Amino acid sequence: MQPPITRVRIPPLQLEADLQAAPLPRGLVIFAHGSGSSRRSPRNQAVAQALVASGLASLLMDLLTQGEEAERANIFDMPLLGERLVQAIDWASNQPALAHLPIGLFGASTGAGAALRAAAARPARVRAVVSRGGRPDLAGAALPDVQAPTLLVVGGRDEAVIALNHHAAQQMSAHVELAIVPGATHLFEEPGALQAVTDLAIAWFHDHLGPGVMQKQVSRED
Repeated sequence: MQPPITRVRIPPLQLEADLQAAPLPRGLVIFAHGSGSSRRSPRNQAVAQALVASGLASLLMDLLTQGEEAERANIFDMPLLGERLVQAIDWASNQPALAHLPIGLFGASTGAGAALRAAAARPARVRAVVSRGGRPDLAGAALPDVQAPTLLVVGGRDEAVIALNHHAAQQMSAHVELAIVPGATHLFEEPGALQAVTDLAIAWFHDHLGPGVMQKQVSRED
């Protein structure tokens, strides 16, 4: 049985978000959806539920207000979207039940650019990033500042995006791995493709959000 979903609001704009947590979660994963999508994205919801079942917490949020969504330019505004993720990170850092949890970011499509910008802005809080069919290149000048280990997952038939991911990885100083899902297209709609992404994400977050990792990082900061 899946844990209940709690509706929360992220200040200062009170953006709606869905929080779900395993008992005693070992980390929190905040999702950044792609253009034209929302926190109700069925693909992101499927990944989030699997992460929770594996022992993590997930936060699926809307990055724009309804009024902002009407202006198409906003869905490609990486500084704006990255700042909204920073607001979610700061909100979580001030919640008694979440403040102790290391944070991971999961960015889909254009949301990957926003996730990497947020990771660069909050290096002490963001411990891992996963991109699904993402556009990490959209993070632009923030790429070299990302410190979190980053996994870039791309479909094997998504050739243009593979090239963009290769180029973005070359600009990053953080540990980066590129995982190609054979036969998958951009949306990972092929049988088993999204499950492959989910398995990769679970392994990545558990490797980098575990208690042992957090303790080492706290000691290093001290």
